[in-house]
Amino acid sequence: MARMTAAQAAVEILKKEGVTNVFGLPGAAINPFYKAMKTNGGLHHTLARHVEGASHMAEGYTRAKAGNIGVCVGTSGPAGTDMITGLYSASADSIPILCITGQAPVAKLHKEDFQAVDIASIAGPLTKMAVTVLEPAQVPGTFQQAFHLMRSGRPGPVLIDLPIDVQMAEIEFDIETYEPLPVYKPAATRAQVDKALDLLAASEKPLIVAGGGIINADAAELLVELAELTGVPVVPTLMGWGTIPDDHPLNAGMVGLQTSHRYGNATMLESDFVLGIGNRWANRHTGDLETYTTGRKFVHVDIEPTQIGRVFAPDYGIVSDAKAALELFVEAARERRDAGRLADREAWAQSCRDRKASLLRKTNFDVVPVKPQRVYQEMNAAFGRDARYVSTIGLSQIQAAQLLHVYKDRHWINAGQAGPLGWTVPAALGVATACPDETVVALSGDYDFQFMIEELAVGAQFNIPYVHVLVNNAYLGLIRQSQRAFDMDFQVQLSFDNINAPEVNGYGVDHVKVVEGLGCKAIRVFDPSEIQAALEKAKGLAQEYRVPVVVEVILERVTNVSMGLSIDGVTEFEELAEAGADVPTALFTNLD
Repeated sequence: MARMTAAQAAVEILKKEGVTNVFGLPGAAINPFYKAMKTNGGLHHTLARHVEGASHMAEGYTRAKAGNIGVCVGTSGPAGTDMITGLYSASADSIPILCITGQAPVAKLHKEDFQAVDIASIAGPLTKMAVTVLEPAQVPGTFQQAFHLMRSGRPGPVLIDLPIDVQMAEIEFDIETYEPLPVYKPAATRAQVDKALDLLAASEKPLIVAGGGIINADAAELLVELAELTGVPVVPTLMGWGTIPDDHPLNAGMVGLQTSHRYGNATMLESDFVLGIGNRWANRHTGDLETYTTGRKFVHVDIEPTQIGRVFAPDYGIVSDAKAALELFVEAARERRDAGRLADREAWAQSCRDRKASLLRKTNFDVVPVKPQRVYQEMNAAFGRDARYVSTIGLSQIQAAQLLHVYKDRHWINAGQAGPLGWTVPAALGVATACPDETVVALSGDYDFQFMIEELAVGAQFNIPYVHVLVNNAYLGLIRQSQRAFDMDFQVQLSFDNINAPEVNGYGVDHVKVVEGLGCKAIRVFDPSEIQAALEKAKGLAQEYRVPVVVEVILERVTNVSMGLSIDGVTEFEELAEAGADVPTALFTNLD
């Protein structure tokens, strides 16, 4: 067998498990691993500006393509604690990432050595495994188990902590005979699927709720096939957005308190049966549980046994990987169709389409300052069906979910349960790294954007192009204050030539100057009629210079956003779309 350092063995295992890209920051305690990456070759390393940023890059990278596992690397002590937020985000949304940290020598553990922290204990509650490897010969088995756990059952992150002396120790290891461990995923039985379909058959107005577990299982095509076989409309959750195209005749719209559609909530209230697959019944989706559950039966399919009944008790639960369940659902539905045992759902589906056609929110506003609704209208037109959108929390995410259109799985990549501020920039860099030839579009409000703005320099250094739409509703408040002493018409002031304030938003940052100082490109827009041209220009600049390009759109200071406490109590501020005036024709291509 070959003799190599434990760090070299770890690098070889990463490659054998399919890893090609690593995001991180070197430091003394992890430098042997970095030396092994350089010596052994085969891994592309992206140097982050902050270790938390590296963890979010790894998550974005994982989520962009089926089968990807993002890897983030940092030194001992604060590097690991900085990545805790990334581990939380990945764990909350069932995303496998591998976090590798350096550590003080084994003999120095528990002696309060410099940057020696028990990171395994800190990370334990947020990972499927968090371990400090004390014996060099255990490194191969630990990495093998890490990939097995990340891929098995409910996916999730793992942290491996490597003391510096463990990394440098030599071990006997044969990479040629190394094989990944078999992946375990629970699977539904045919009897369980038949019972669920019997419950569906007894209903008159059934719905399918499609969660992020379908995307994690790479099963969106099966979901659409099931919907088409049975004629049952589909409600995607925020994490499951893209499992069925927005313009599919059986897409009934999203449901919830914030990231929802009027027609989606109205349809849910009309339904009498819900089949949930790969979803969590998250509170922003359900709202008041009595309103959400009364008058309808529920079947819940989820890969994690403890998710069944966690939020409310369904009428029937099935523990299964979404893909394994959907394969059986499709098989059983085909047999029922061929035997003439499937009910005709066309009248119910048509009523859902009628609500969709009549309850769209207005977006075509021409006023200055810009209303955010217009931004998303222009994004739909500029980026089309193939854009991969990346976003975390905030009003920008809520409005995007209400107004953007997504047509493919893994084309809406969103930090769901954790929603950390600053996630968007590094996650977008991870997505763009995984999809270098595709259109990647990030979306942030001005507050989220500043938390990790420094990571834009990573895009400039490593030529990672994407377009970042920055909707800024803080800019005008400060400009109005700084210019109040001047007797000038305010609209005249809103031009590129005469705005020269030292602070240009509520946080004292000129985003355009900072973005350009980091080696990227930036465009600022004040007028809605200029948004489309700015987005087109941004696409061109991103491809020409191979860097991130930020389009900052200056919004009105306050915009009321539709939300509420229950799905029958959402306060709607936006006007309804005027027939033919505001509605993207592509959304209704297949509806008639």
